[in-house]
Amino acid sequence: MNAMTERPHEPQKLHIAMFPWLAFGHMIPFLELGKLIAQKGHRISFISTPRNIERLPKIPPDLSLLITFVKLPLPHVENLPENAEATMDVPFHIIPYLKKAHDGLQEPLSHLLETSAPDWIIHDFAPHWLPPIATKLGISRAFFSIFSASTWCFFPIGTRTSDAHDPSTRTEPEHFTVPPKWVPFPTKVAHRLFEAKKIFDNRGDNASGVSDWFRVEMVVSGTEAMVVKTSMEVEGKWLKLLGELHDYIPVIPVGLLPPSTQERGDSNKDSTWDMIVEWLDKQEKGSVVYIALGSEIRPNQQDFTELALGLEQSGFPFFWALRKQSGSVFGEDSVELPEGFEERTEGRGIVWTDWAPQLRILAHESVGGFLTHCGWGSVTEAFQFGRALILLPFLSDQGLNARFLEERQVGVEVPRNEEDGSFTSDSVAQTLKLVMKDEEGKIYRDKAKEMATIIGDKNLQSKYIDKFVHFLGNHRHVNKGTLN
Repeated sequence: MNAMTERPHEPQKLHIAMFPWLAFGHMIPFLELGKLIAQKGHRISFISTPRNIERLPKIPPDLSLLITFVKLPLPHVENLPENAEATMDVPFHIIPYLKKAHDGLQEPLSHLLETSAPDWIIHDFAPHWLPPIATKLGISRAFFSIFSASTWCFFPIGTRTSDAHDPSTRTEPEHFTVPPKWVPFPTKVAHRLFEAKKIFDNRGDNASGVSDWFRVEMVVSGTEAMVVKTSMEVEGKWLKLLGELHDYIPVIPVGLLPPSTQERGDSNKDSTWDMIVEWLDKQEKGSVVYIALGSEIRPNQQDFTELALGLEQSGFPFFWALRKQSGSVFGEDSVELPEGFEERTEGRGIVWTDWAPQLRILAHESVGGFLTHCGWGSVTEAFQFGRALILLPFLSDQGLNARFLEERQVGVEVPRNEEDGSFTSDSVAQTLKLVMKDEEGKIYRDKAKEMATIIGDKNLQSKYIDKFVHFLGNHRHVNKGTLN
């Protein structure tokens, strides 16, 4: 081929394996990231268990040739129910057995990586055994965190910096109720005392054989890049600090990865939406409170009762996505709505106990506020549509997210007792009123709308992916090895 007919140099197409933890709050962002990378022309192998892959949203037809779903059967583990392949399938206290089963994927995943030889594997926090395998095979590895940068700065696990940044210097729950000394700017991002106590209770090894802290430490210390689901526009100063704390590896934001509203294709789900939208269409613009506490949260009876009575007391129309789950964060006992609640709120509120299309509901103009558990994925979805937030966190990172969101003035946290985390129906009703209606709360509604313009900027999102893909192309390992 002579110079006249030579084609211009094209960047090499990459093959990237993706291995998320077995929770839909992890799998969906991994899939969104995979889709955006595939849009740039690169090949994705998305690895999970059969039942989880069957439950994922459908891939757009134009990406079907670039994204391959790889099913690895989940090994049987005692105490793990049959067909339980995701955290939403089991009560909270059974999740360690799911981690144990997940660890059983080590051998089949190793074999898959050896035979398919991807350029990169993008993985989650759970496979503490993966970095040495990838290293031996000559496969580049990136840890993708679905948590906020501010959360990572509060828990800088795996840092190689001075003692000043050493998380082990915090030995009492009270140490977690103030911002860490390595945060150089004023912030209220810290735990409440009841949250800190819960962290200490869960810090040790569990039924999986290793602690989550150990998993994260092994994964972070063995990675070549820390990839974070956030953006400079939302968490600029926290991202800068995170880069300083992890100064030995690149910290790469990939944007907030808002999921697409493509939830069609299932006629049952379409008929579900038809019923929901019929009710939403009858409500005034911005009047409805949407309540959803994620797939893993189930409050205890007292919290559940106070939340329900607070909704009733507020007087606002509400849609409460209360999907029945396999168990509870706080125990096995099922919880009940207050007696007569549904009769008293009939016509004004809906308690929906089946699957609910959260994105479509949040997108509807009648929804004015979102009462959320503050999971980073749900927060991202609310940002997408500019919905002001009523913050009611339950688990570790959610409390930190709540403080961050209050600082950004996009929501208000329901006041709670510092010692035990309890709250009252009055505090729920008053917080709803402030965020949804009061003049004093207009700042939260306005700031939430500003977030929608950031999240809705597709060019901005595309630039984050371009930079990430450029990094992947420049830092892949050329020579592949074997495990023998």
